[in-house]
Amino acid sequence: MATLLLAALSFALLQTMVAPALPQIAEEYDTSAASASWVLTGFLIAASVATPIVGKLGDLYGKQRMLVYVLLLFAVGSVISAFAPTIELVVLGRIVQGVAGGVFPLAFGIIRDTFPREKVSIGIGSLSAIFGIGGGIGLPLSGVIVDNLALHWLFLVGLLALPAAAVARRVIPASSTRPGVHVDWAGAALLSVGLVALLLGLTKANDWGWTSPATLGLVLGGAALLAAWPRFERRVTDPLVDLRILRNRAVGLTNLAAVLIGFALFTSFLLIPQFAQTPSEAGYGFGASITEAGLLLVPSSLAILVVGPLAGALGPRLGFRTVLAVGAGAVTLAFVQLAAAHTEQWHFVLSSFLLGIGIGLSFASMVNLIIGAVDQGDVGVATGINTISRTVGGAFGAAIGAAVLTADTIPGTLIPSESGYTIAFVLAAVGGLLALAATLAIGRDERPAEPDAAV
Repeated sequence: MATLLLAALSFALLQTMVAPALPQIAEEYDTSAASASWVLTGFLIAASVATPIVGKLGDLYGKQRMLVYVLLLFAVGSVISAFAPTIELVVLGRIVQGVAGGVFPLAFGIIRDTFPREKVSIGIGSLSAIFGIGGGIGLPLSGVIVDNLALHWLFLVGLLALPAAAVARRVIPASSTRPGVHVDWAGAALLSVGLVALLLGLTKANDWGWTSPATLGLVLGGAALLAAWPRFERRVTDPLVDLRILRNRAVGLTNLAAVLIGFALFTSFLLIPQFAQTPSEAGYGFGASITEAGLLLVPSSLAILVVGPLAGALGPRLGFRTVLAVGAGAVTLAFVQLAAAHTEQWHFVLSSFLLGIGIGLSFASMVNLIIGAVDQGDVGVATGINTISRTVGGAFGAAIGAAVLTADTIPGTLIPSESGYTIAFVLAAVGGLLALAATLAIGRDERPAEPDAAV
């Protein structure tokens, strides 16, 4: 378990650690804020696509072997980004890092294969919690590194994957393989191109113009590809993502909630540090250092650390649907509060605490809610889709948040206006509210028909 948590932590840290440093990255590489946001967005898109692919390769070649490989690849991506001379190569390194999103389905599968039955749900809940905890820790740690060392050290933290890979090779038993498994490379390419085109069009729309041929071509073309992707997947014998599992009401709506909460979460990772770093001469902001900006989100990390395990205990008593609903409500309240009041640092501390409660309850309850709604044979597919849903939502949150900020700037400067932040906070609150609506629409907590199917 310690080995799997270290592997997951190396990914979780780097998914958010760059967010507070995006203004410095843009300055270092002389690029726009929208282009710099792809250091985060590219990572999330790669993770979204790689998660199901790596899960299939784990079935084909063994989960332990693939876990070692993706951790080594993560370390390679870290080195590329750390020493990249251009922003394009930084993004390339981050895309390579994003492949390590496959850590989660591999780790879930290893737990199901090797843990005692009564400890499976605890292990899965712990891994789910580390997704939020690692992300929260990465935000303040980012400032400590950049303010006291140098920007490239931010990426070298990813070398944590090397000891994780070495230990995984020694202590995790080799798993059985399924030689007949096929990887849907065409489906992966279709999903990748669709996501990249749509999000690139959104982030570049303010530079190119919303009605320019390039913007319209990317946005409409990406949307068309994403709309065609489910139909393509249904015709493939061994699809990238088995979408039939989404016909289960609890699974489908829980994953919709995951997309929306992921959207809100990564919007906060982008907005709050940048708001805090804005010089007060702009009429808002606190002129904070990266470290000080990251510290505003420490209450979120602490809340996740406490609330994540609590969700596992409350779920069997109250129902995981109820726990998820409370979590989505807390996320909504956090952004409503920020949209209404963001003039004092304690406003952000309070919002961060509420956000941590919401994320801790949501992430832990989602996985358990899905596990309780499907047969044992579908657990791997269902939890993998949940991981993808969170990451896709995060990619849209980062891209749309950056687009909103760059669309509304103080005249004569590249600094976003205060109203731009307010609009982005409202959008994140709407995401949380829609997640709450999706959760309430699930109905009663579902359980598989067979009493032995639940984990």
